[in-house]
Amino acid sequence: MARGRPKKVATKPEKSNPRAFEAPLWAAADKLRGNMDAAEYKHVALGLIFLKYISDRFNERKAEAEADPEIAFLAEERDWYAAESVFWVPEHARWEYLKENATSTKPTIGELIDTAMLAIESENPALKGVLTKTYARQELDQTKLGEVVKLFSDLAFRDQHHGQDVLGRVYEYFLGQFAIAEGKRGGQYYTAGCVVRLLVAMIEPFKGRVYDPCCGSGGMFVQSEQFIEAHEGGRNDISIYGQESNPTTWRLAKMNLAIRGIEANLGSKWADTFHEDMHPSIKAEYILANPPFNASDWGQEKLQGDARWQFGTPPSGNANFAWVQHIYHHLAPHGIAGLVLANGSLSSQQSGEGEIRQRLIEKDVIDCIVALPGQLFSTTQIPVCLWFVARDKSNGLTKDKKLRDRRGDVLFIDARNMGSMVTRTLKELTAEDVAAIANTYHAWREKNGTYEDVPGFAKSVKIKDIAAKRFVLTPGMYVEQVARAVDEEPFADKMDRLTATLKTQMERGNVLDMEIRSQLKKVGYGW
Repeated sequence: MARGRPKKVATKPEKSNPRAFEAPLWAAADKLRGNMDAAEYKHVALGLIFLKYISDRFNERKAEAEADPEIAFLAEERDWYAAESVFWVPEHARWEYLKENATSTKPTIGELIDTAMLAIESENPALKGVLTKTYARQELDQTKLGEVVKLFSDLAFRDQHHGQDVLGRVYEYFLGQFAIAEGKRGGQYYTAGCVVRLLVAMIEPFKGRVYDPCCGSGGMFVQSEQFIEAHEGGRNDISIYGQESNPTTWRLAKMNLAIRGIEANLGSKWADTFHEDMHPSIKAEYILANPPFNASDWGQEKLQGDARWQFGTPPSGNANFAWVQHIYHHLAPHGIAGLVLANGSLSSQQSGEGEIRQRLIEKDVIDCIVALPGQLFSTTQIPVCLWFVARDKSNGLTKDKKLRDRRGDVLFIDARNMGSMVTRTLKELTAEDVAAIANTYHAWREKNGTYEDVPGFAKSVKIKDIAAKRFVLTPGMYVEQVARAVDEEPFADKMDRLTATLKTQMERGNVLDMEIRSQLKKVGYGW
């Protein structure tokens, strides 16, 4: 890479702003919420979107059979739907029936939707216990609910991917809006889209097992699938494994993946990753994760001597290094992991964290550290960074490119000055930013790569030099800053210019002071 500002590489543009229909749809649906807490209403709105999608998909598959007289009989055969991973939707659970009865008062539309959800779960074991069934609740305005049903009826979830793109965007947009509305709690299930895209772009999960031990609503998996498709791969090239401890978030993930037709093993139930690992034997080629930041009270006392603590027992008051070690434990021999952690993980010396970080560095499992800009997360102001952990840095293969022997080296990228403000308080990494960071990492790790250190942005550092700085991993300590522009104005000339300006401003200030006193005197308040 040439010196100077990292070259911006042309990539397929990422649409960061919602499509025209998404924002109005949210605004209209949000009217239904009324006084209901966003955390509760989330399941009402997202459940309706899911129901609309599976009903549309069922009707589309049904029409395929009915269009051909020779196979029309298949329209009532469940196998016809199962062959394309289409859920069976009973007649009274189909969207057309609900739309026709949107203004029903006895039973209410809410009761009809609850009955529909129960029927769908009964007919589709994979959805058992997943769908929302509280639409008849008293605090949900049934008239407004009927209006939202009609609103959603105008959006056809059909396209070249059977509506998965349209519906997926709506679902993802709603997830993001609810995360903002819920504040800190929203971070439990939603990771900023640009951060997920950056993680996926850097580790390039193209073939093998993909694992997320704290998968939230499944955004890492969705982006991994999109990466595969964008690079002309097939969905069957990767196998997806995940786990989530929050029951409502686990349900969101199940729906999110089902909408997109993504097959994933999220465990038989929601469960705590540390205390009930649903995939104890998995060794994944790719791990992506955004663990809860600085989680305390994670049950360390019950896990003394755990096989995962290869680098030391994590402190009871902070789970950051428990997540790092859990992830390392589940990496395949040539696996690579990318995870989001609070910046404190880079330098903390408390409760043995410094010693654990030192052992990780000495074991040479840290591949790259990226410092991210602030304000990327709507749910927290905690500064964060990306860790990339590798089982074996000696060689390997990614896609069609060989990796070089990186043992003894760590790449530091300082991206704190990147990103663009999309709202008054929220920043987003652009597609060009993501490409610049990812391409720098790829150039550094690939054999015959074109990497060069870039002042103010990236530097490859030897482990011995990290040891000299007490094994602190803060990128700013290693990335050389860009030299400041030389001020060619002589000091004496500058002082003459500045003092003349100051004199003029002070004289103007005196005139204004006299004018103010004069005006006050006219109304009896002078001195």
